[in-house]
Amino acid sequence: MAERGPSVQGHCDERFLAVREAFEENFRERGELGAAVAVSVGGEVVVDLWGGWADAGRGRAWERDTLVNVWSTSKGPTALCAHILADRGLLDFDAPVAAYWPEFAAAGKEKVLVRHLLSHRAGLSGPRQPHSVGQLYDWEFTTRRLAATEPWWEPGTRSGYHAFTYGFLVGEVVRRVSGLLPGAFLEREVTGPLGIDFTIGLPEKEAGRAAELVHPPAADSSEQAAAFSQLAPLALAALANPLVGAAQANTAEWRAAEIPAANGHGTARAVAQLYGIFAGRGSYGGRRVLSPEAAERVREGQGSCRDLVLGAGLDGETEIGLGLWLSGDNGSYGPNPRAFGHDGFGGSCGLADPEAEVSMGYVMNRMGPHIANDPRKMALIEALYSAL
Repeated sequence: MAERGPSVQGHCDERFLAVREAFEENFRERGELGAAVAVSVGGEVVVDLWGGWADAGRGRAWERDTLVNVWSTSKGPTALCAHILADRGLLDFDAPVAAYWPEFAAAGKEKVLVRHLLSHRAGLSGPRQPHSVGQLYDWEFTTRRLAATEPWWEPGTRSGYHAFTYGFLVGEVVRRVSGLLPGAFLEREVTGPLGIDFTIGLPEKEAGRAAELVHPPAADSSEQAAAFSQLAPLALAALANPLVGAAQANTAEWRAAEIPAANGHGTARAVAQLYGIFAGRGSYGGRRVLSPEAAERVREGQGSCRDLVLGAGLDGETEIGLGLWLSGDNGSYGPNPRAFGHDGFGGSCGLADPEAEVSMGYVMNRMGPHIANDPRKMALIEALYSAL
């Protein structure tokens, strides 16, 4: 029998009723527990819906201001920090990383460029040594280890998804240039001035608003072991060193840490607003964050290829811009191949389409098993574009 939660609440312009219908269908047909979706057109929120449960026990309804960890959907706001610095002439994407972070030149990385960090081409998808969850919470330890690590492949030649390391690599450059970690920089420059309900990590005072993440249904142990045995050392380093899931992300320690690639917390409305800066060619709600040229640069493709880490779980070749994935022929972010965005582990998504002046945020707490293009997300995107 299809599962039902509380009735869907919020606002949806009549033009976009197909999005509401798809959102409701996610609860009836696709196992949704608690979720929210928001759509912004031309800098105005036209869809802002939420429903379901904020906890596994179904004792707490999902509210308008419920926050949730969005995993790698956090990479968009983290990339935004770097693009703001570049737009101000403080960061050169074609400069060696070591120009800002001298220790990074170790182990043959003296020619790795800042653009290689943004496009997952730095060859540092994961540490070569075992890296614990506790060490992941230690910014200084993790960045020192990455600075000393030898690349897994020749930097700049291929993409290999930097699941956790992306945020430390881009984030340390942001820190070296600005003096602030990405979370503080984002708050000072973007989310504070624009009133966007999104943070990297989660302040303790906001813990009462946080939804409980629920891990996807586990395969039996033999299937899981077989799946991991087929992963190359590089993929294991990127995705399982350390192995992190819902259990860790629900803890106070995870929320207190700075993990810019994976522990952003926000509402769907906030995600739509942040990605709306890209969709608005640098402006959102009448406020300019980036120049139009800088906003365009975010989707500057760095070459399509079969990703060295995620290749087996993606449909053919993909292309990453300077911080976000291009929709391309796969249609991951709608029918415009030049639209772009980022998925989060388990299903969340941020989407930007400058041609349509549209952005979307989708967040949820019941994580699905898909690496990307979760069916719930894709149903919402299809409904959105059917209404445009």
